[in-house]
Amino acid sequence: MPETAARPRPVAPGLVARIGESTLATVASMLDFLRFLGEVTLGIGRLLRRQARYRTSDLLLLLQQVGADALPIVTLISFLVGTILAFVGAVQLQQFGAAIYVANLVGIAMVRDMGAMMTGIVMAGRSGASFAAQLASMKVTQETDALTTTGLPPLDFLVLPRVLALCLMMPLLCLYSDLVGILGGAAVGIGMLGLSLRTYMQQTGGAVGVGDMVGGVFKASVYGVLIAIAGCLRGMASGRSSSAVGEATTAAVVTSIVLIISACGVFSVVFYVLGI
Repeated sequence: MPETAARPRPVAPGLVARIGESTLATVASMLDFLRFLGEVTLGIGRLLRRQARYRTSDLLLLLQQVGADALPIVTLISFLVGTILAFVGAVQLQQFGAAIYVANLVGIAMVRDMGAMMTGIVMAGRSGASFAAQLASMKVTQETDALTTTGLPPLDFLVLPRVLALCLMMPLLCLYSDLVGILGGAAVGIGMLGLSLRTYMQQTGGAVGVGDMVGGVFKASVYGVLIAIAGCLRGMASGRSSSAVGEATTAAVVTSIVLIISACGVFSVVFYVLGI
């Protein structure tokens, strides 16, 4: 009998090949994001012209889910962030007899960056993941195909209400987060530094300007759009298996957080150059 030829063992790709594959995958993911962003932009144009087809009841439900239902977790995270900032600042400033400036530190940090960024990260893990899971599940059950068959564009019917809901509610959640974070700093200032609430609030009001607040609200709006687009993109691009739903949810959270941190860095540089 002829001898059976031994099967060659598969050769693992080298380091350069893995780097190339990762680079190509990253570029493809960026192109998909830009393509989806363009589609959403066109959808917003149809929305402004009142040509988009979606249900107002869905939008109102989403406003409640991403707004009022998110207040408990936003309250907890913002209060803890405010207390942490105040405690870290108090330990250093007490050495120079400048404990009163803890109010400046907490107020400026929360209003300019931390309030919007922490709210965005919370909403990425809460609403962004929810959007991806919902849309991915609809793909598995072929509901999106049914919408296309009936003549309803899935992007208008499913994506636009989610983008609009987060874009509208993120500024309000950001302002609420700023207030709660300042109160968290006040708790440390009153309990640890012996400051009065009136003194703390007067110091905060003198340090925080309207421009700081407007900048923070603008950042929150952009973060909301990024979270909604990332969640909807991962959900709409999901596979049709049960495991794909979990993968889409994880990818949505990771993508949203990366976009938020990247946008925060870009905003910091731009605002510094503009002197804001």
